[in-house]
Amino acid sequence: MQEAADPASHANLYIHVRILMGMVVGLGLTHLLRHVARLVERPNAHRIYGVHLVWAAFMFVYLLHFWWWEFSLSRQAHWNFSLYLYITLYALLLYLLCALVFPESLPEGGGYREYYYGRRRWFFGLLALMFVVDAGDTLIKGTAYAQQLGTEYWVRNGAYVAGSLVAATTRNPRFHGAFAVVALLYELGWIWRRYEILM
Repeated sequence: MQEAADPASHANLYIHVRILMGMVVGLGLTHLLRHVARLVERPNAHRIYGVHLVWAAFMFVYLLHFWWWEFSLSRQAHWNFSLYLYITLYALLLYLLCALVFPESLPEGGGYREYYYGRRRWFFGLLALMFVVDAGDTLIKGTAYAQQLGTEYWVRNGAYVAGSLVAATTRNPRFHGAFAVVALLYELGWIWRRYEILM
């Protein structure tokens, strides 16, 4: 990334982009929290499925992580519409995943287990796409930023994509349970090791 020629203009552009991202991230977080509150209010309305809740927790953590690490865009010196569109679509993809985790309604008497497996191709297909888009987002921030993350970052994203593609094609409960738990724990560890303090 190059240094901005006009720091004041650069800061204004970044704030403009960050406001839009914040709105989309806020909608995603609100959607997740609203449906979790609904589960607490009406625990017997629909059968809860543990694996589904782990993925809901994963998306919650990932959204917070996204909002935190995108501060690195403050060092992006040159903005154009293509870059603006890319970042916006990334944020919208995250919101779409949140909407898939918790639908607005379920059939009366239906449960989240049936919904989870019924929509797994959509959810995990988009989850795989999310990690591909994330790689592009990393490259946008520059070579130095990508090198700072190291080889582990690329292995991480590749593993998430591969796991998501398998999850999209199989209904094996053991695989889905293991993948969900490992994905959440690794994401928490990754944040702690790489993003506890923004550089």
